[in-house]
Amino acid sequence: MKVILLGELKGKGGEGDVVEVAQGFAENFLFPNRMALKATKGNLKQLEERRHNIEKREAQRIADAEALKDALDGKTVLIDAKVGDEGQLFGSVTNVMVADSIKNELGVEVERKRIELNRVIKTSGLHTVKVSLYREIAAEINLQVGKPVEEEPVVEEATADAEATETEAAAEAETTEAAE
Repeated sequence: MKVILLGELKGKGGEGDVVEVAQGFAENFLFPNRMALKATKGNLKQLEERRHNIEKREAQRIADAEALKDALDGKTVLIDAKVGDEGQLFGSVTNVMVADSIKNELGVEVERKRIELNRVIKTSGLHTVKVSLYREIAAEINLQVGKPVEEEPVVEEATADAEATETEAAAEAETTEAAE
């Protein structure tokens, strides 16, 4: 069944596009949600009359998406989550958590539906996430899950602990030898 889209439909097209969809999808979802119209002669004629306005709105949406991409692309966002031993999270990172962190840290509001988590994030560390902004325009952001791990102090502490243990063991051996 041919329909005229009244807004963006992921994977199908944008406002004013005439696309072929399954009849059940059109009748049960698109028409009740006012996302499309039947592609009749009268509706197609009205579409041609509105084509100029649709093109102006489309150009504005693309410009806004490009500006948003520039604001987001390559930025790092911190997700504060409870991390257990060995870097495992208690639960997982959700797209709602990512959207809230983007809003709080970068001041940019992104719909949670536009955040694409390719896999479930259940470990701490740095992860890359794609944010679909409009049609093929997408930005990639980095997520730092949990506190950033600083290897240097941990190694120094471990070395200091090992040296202290060796010193204590040597002192005990000297005390044992003196007692005998």
